Parts: sequence; C-alpha cells; structure tokens
Amino acid sequence: MKYYLLSVIQPAEGRPPAAEALARIMREVEGFHQELREAGAWVFAGGLHGPETAVVLRPGDGGVRVTDGPYTQGAEYLGGLCLIMAPDLDAAVEWGRKASRATTLPIEVRPFLHPAGD
Repeated sequence: MKYYLLSVIQPAEGRPPAAEALARIMREVEGFHQELREAGAWVFAGGLHGPETAVVLRPGDGGVRVTDGPYTQGAEYLGGLCLIMAPDLDAAVEWGRKASRATTLPIEVRPFLHPAGD
C-alpha cells in the first residue's frame, strides 16, 4: 500500500454555499470518509481555515523570519486534505473522483515518495 494526498482545491473568490447546500455537502463528505474507513483506506482528513490565517516561516540570516498570511496569492488555495492508503495511483484517483463529487470541488491526487511503512 502507498500513501496518497487528496488535496481539496478551494476557490479564493466567490461566496460559500448556502447553509442547506453546505449541510448536504458535509453529509456527502462524511459519507465519503465512512466509505474510506470501511475500505481500510482511511488515514486522516480535515478542513483548513483560509490562507489569511497562515503563518509562514523562512530560514535565513542565521534565524527564521515569521510573516503573516499566505505564502502566495492565487485564485485557489488548499482548503482541506485527506490522507489515504491505496494499492496504486489508479485506485487513489478513483478515491479522488469520489472526493470531488462529495466536496463539489477540484481534488489533486499526489503520491508520497515512499510506500506506507517504509
């Protein structure tokens, strides 16, 4: 088994869904997480606060500089993540499809460099 990161790509602009739509999305996401658990693919998942809450630390000049705010400005940002285990990229992409349907957002699927347990 290998680890894969499913990144939720959140648009920086626009309004959040209405309360009833958001409640439906959250039920879909929880159903997706339950399906991952039942399949033995679940490792961890969670949403993130907006990029305006970020703190960036940069090494240099013998110390570490701390700045508020996101590293970059962009039309999209990392809104959440799900760490899964899957036998291969094809299986991870299939989980990514399900995540995209549940969240109604784009999902990036990326493998970790080393297999689980290495």
